[in-house]
Amino acid sequence: MIFMLLTAEAGEVSASGQLVSMVVIYGVLIFALWFFFMRPQSKERKKTQEMLSQLENGDIVCTTSGFYGTIIDIQDDMVIVEFGNNRNCRIPMEKAAISKVEKPGQVTADSDSKK
Repeated sequence: MIFMLLTAEAGEVSASGQLVSMVVIYGVLIFALWFFFMRPQSKERKKTQEMLSQLENGDIVCTTSGFYGTIIDIQDDMVIVEFGNNRNCRIPMEKAAISKVEKPGQVTADSDSKK
């Protein structure tokens, strides 16, 4: 009878030890998933915010819909972009709609590879 009580208590201790180790393993797994999936997103968001904060008049931008234009005015969270050659197509849009920025006279990697 005493032997049964000792083994039962040892089994309970073993089960609680396994529970603690499983909680630690799941905690490490959740942190690893956050690190590999969420961290790159936050880095990309910071990079985009930095790009948008350095906008200047005359920069050539590509919008998220694929249109290329030239910035002619910058406001707080809005920009006015001029599209086309006729200089009559000026559209106000949010800064968040800009996906790429090219400074005037800047050489891109694509044009270097074509030469």
